[in-house]
Amino acid sequence: MEGEELTEQETALYDRQIRVWGADAQRRLSKSHILVCGMKGTIAEFCKNIVLAGIGSLTLMDNRVVTEEALNANFLIPPKEGGYSEKTLAEICCDSLKEFNPMVRVSVEKGELSTFGAEFFDKFDVVVVSCCSLATKKSVNEKCRKLSKRVAFYTVDCRDSCGEIFVDLQNYKYTKKKLEETFEYELAFPSFENMRLLGRTGCSGSWIKVVSFLSNLITST
Repeated sequence: MEGEELTEQETALYDRQIRVWGADAQRRLSKSHILVCGMKGTIAEFCKNIVLAGIGSLTLMDNRVVTEEALNANFLIPPKEGGYSEKTLAEICCDSLKEFNPMVRVSVEKGELSTFGAEFFDKFDVVVVSCCSLATKKSVNEKCRKLSKRVAFYTVDCRDSCGEIFVDLQNYKYTKKKLEETFEYELAFPSFENMRLLGRTGCSGSWIKVVSFLSNLITST
């Protein structure tokens, strides 16, 4: 990844966003590999945005069939007379996402997320999980943490008017400029299981620290 330059085609296509966050950030983005499991409305919007931004590859997992609820909440599912009985949600969304940006590799992985071993997640830089049990979220997060490289882990879910998100970047280092000096910071993110335990014991101070971590992360970008 280091030393690889953007192609002329990439530079032309992503010119506007390169002006915002620079060529180096775009280069790293174009080499990133992301796994997304669970295609609901929020996740569909997320997938559209990262494909348009120019990630390297996107792998989708969702073995469910299309329902009326899915049609109403997911704009990646085009209306089709006769229904979609022959295709899974992941396959339908994959077809739609490929049209947004042909330069991004979009594919489908079949199977149950909870059955994959830690080595499966090693080929990704980011894992985003939705529409699954707490046990699956905990298991996948633990597998990501066992890997030698840092794999960012997110869970996102929406229920009626409420939404939830959990972020585990493990040990995340970043730099921030203040006046003429550049300072290095490191955030230590708790695991999914540790956050659940903190919530059960009512450790409000720990929750405040996590919110502070996220605030620093947002302002550093």
